[in-house]
Amino acid sequence: MTLKFGGPRVLLQQLRETMAATLGSQERLDTIVDLIAQNMGADVCSFYVLRDDAALELFATYGLKREAVHMTTLRLGEGLVGLIASEAQSLALVDAPQHPAFAYRPETGEDPYRSFLGVPVLRAGQIMGVLVVQNLERRVFREEETEALLTTAMLMAEMLSTHEFESLIKPGADVDLRRPRTFEGAGFAEGVALGQVLLHDPRVVVTNFVADDVDEEKERLEKAIATMRMSIDDMFDRGDMQMSSEHREILESYRMFAHDRGWVRRLMEAVDNGLTAEAAVERVQNDTRARMLRQTDIYIRDRLHDLDDLANRLLRVLTSDVAVFGRKDMPENAVLVARNLGPAELLEYDRTRLRGVVLEEGATTAHVAIIARSLGIVAVGQADHIVSMCETGDDIVVDGSAGQVFLRPTPDVEATYAEKLRLRTKQQENYALRRDKPAVTKDGIEVTLLHNSGLVADLTALDETGATGVGLFRTELQFMVASKLPRLAEQVELYKEAMDYAGSRPIVFRLLDIGGDKVVPYLRATAEENPAMGWRSLRLALDRPGLLRTQVRALLVAAEGRALKILVPMVTETDEFRACANVIHREVERLERMGQRAPEKLELGAMIEVPSLLFELDDLLVHTDFVSIGSNDLIQFLTAADRANTRVAGTYDAIGVPRLRAIKMIVDASARHKVPLTMCGELAGRPVEALALLAIGMTKLSMGPSSVGPIKDMILACELKPIRAAVCSMLEGAADGSTSKVANVRELLQDWAERQNLPV
Repeated sequence: MTLKFGGPRVLLQQLRETMAATLGSQERLDTIVDLIAQNMGADVCSFYVLRDDAALELFATYGLKREAVHMTTLRLGEGLVGLIASEAQSLALVDAPQHPAFAYRPETGEDPYRSFLGVPVLRAGQIMGVLVVQNLERRVFREEETEALLTTAMLMAEMLSTHEFESLIKPGADVDLRRPRTFEGAGFAEGVALGQVLLHDPRVVVTNFVADDVDEEKERLEKAIATMRMSIDDMFDRGDMQMSSEHREILESYRMFAHDRGWVRRLMEAVDNGLTAEAAVERVQNDTRARMLRQTDIYIRDRLHDLDDLANRLLRVLTSDVAVFGRKDMPENAVLVARNLGPAELLEYDRTRLRGVVLEEGATTAHVAIIARSLGIVAVGQADHIVSMCETGDDIVVDGSAGQVFLRPTPDVEATYAEKLRLRTKQQENYALRRDKPAVTKDGIEVTLLHNSGLVADLTALDETGATGVGLFRTELQFMVASKLPRLAEQVELYKEAMDYAGSRPIVFRLLDIGGDKVVPYLRATAEENPAMGWRSLRLALDRPGLLRTQVRALLVAAEGRALKILVPMVTETDEFRACANVIHREVERLERMGQRAPEKLELGAMIEVPSLLFELDDLLVHTDFVSIGSNDLIQFLTAADRANTRVAGTYDAIGVPRLRAIKMIVDASARHKVPLTMCGELAGRPVEALALLAIGMTKLSMGPSSVGPIKDMILACELKPIRAAVCSMLEGAADGSTSKVANVRELLQDWAERQNLPV
């Protein structure tokens, strides 16, 4: 038999014409396998589709018995087809029946065929099926023939993703790419969200696969690679990239991959095989992703993100794709899915339609997580690889409390969470009924519940929750979401609007707390190896007195003679607080000299979040009108565990004995000096942690709006005095009857919660 290989370009042109023809789904598939067999001089061409039950079903064949179509199946790893699917690798054999993995299916009539070439059908690195050609004679398949079949398989994957062949799937089954998937992440903001996926950075959709002019496509690809390399090099020239940093290391990975000769060679070979430049990028990335996903080495799997970003960057250069989703493009119940997200980017979306946020990266203390909590948007982070596995419009369920995400959920999962959402709505209605009821324990201890805020948009929740004021207004959010430094007038407008909305309720403005993980793009700084303990917050403000004076001036003017509370962040020693207070008092004097009204009452507070301050509390409290605890940083520094590092962030219990003893030192010192104390960190908004704070004597808690209802419920049901006695006994190291049965504070509190039937 004389074999005639027509080449990939001829085959792709024929397949494109077949795709455009008016044909039924099965007829189209049958025509395609016929064309592949004829073009490659093969006696058999078969197409297997991976179903969501992990079975590979024969969907179409030329050469085998037609009655086997939709009847023959193989499990993943079973037979040569199952082996290709499980390993995502091509397989070429001169004598297939001799291979140890060969599995004969008599209904197909394939026993006379010897030579075998099979390739995986991939999309976004995920297996969708297997494409096979076979011959009666022994045949050595050439490399270009394998490449041609791989290129054809890429087109088959795109066809499968269009849902055209759903009618061919057996009832109760689906294509594996669209099967339900569950992601275990970290809960950033509690609640339940049901909706549709909205990709923050949607993948470039390649629509033209077949090159009309190969030389022109190669030239386009070369120019795009050069442009991309130049843009990466330009990033290295920025001032904040001159020293070692995590961002620089990521860019180094980008640059290494962008200049990798093997990667560029594979791209060019794909174009030589008849693909457009865009299709070549997608084809090579598909193969690379499939291989890397099956690696056990964590470092190699982590590099997947870098390669994905690089491929997407190159596709955007090729397509000049700068489009983003606007408000009109958002579904009514949108769930935003992204690798990572900044606070400004989140605020660009229509919050009336946004139900949830899912990130592949991030930390619970990241500002995007804080904003999500403030706005009542359910959020989950650290959902590995979700971006590559979903499409805009996919159904999705987000459980912020459990840190779980269900992509394309099954009907029973969706029904379960729809019921949870209904119950949660009912719960919120019950909280609203108790909105105006004071938060007082059963044994008469009154607790003040306040909001954490940073946006005027979330101050509306004051009326909804019945909180008595704002315990922490994060002024840096205005700076983080702006493209340039907010001017004095802009700051005055924001602070005045916030104070107007709060009315007679107290509102505490924290001075600018930037640096570390709170990046402000227009304030360039030298890169630091450990920014959390670097030039940030009060240190930055004292070194940039103009910035500090402008903000203080804006707050004083916005007050218009009303009472004003200013909180100084990240105080490391008393002298720093006094230096900041001197700047504030000089601005008050300046205001009065200009004939403007000074605040009728000005209170200055210190935020305690640096452990060194614990050893001069008596010195500090003499100079303060109030103090607040920033538990996020305090716990981070006490444990030497970076709160943004997912490997260590959850290692230590925030209410473990050492941490709780440190917080109690602040509580006791504040009581001695009669200085009001508020907890403003994340601990205040979680019931068990809030109970621990109440047990050591705190009575003012500031939290996200969505936490006020649950915390108030816990307080109203609680008899606090016996719990206080038990916790204090444990902190003092005693082992009486109340503590001997438990190993730690958390277990002790959960034991008391069960005894008193507390909703924690």
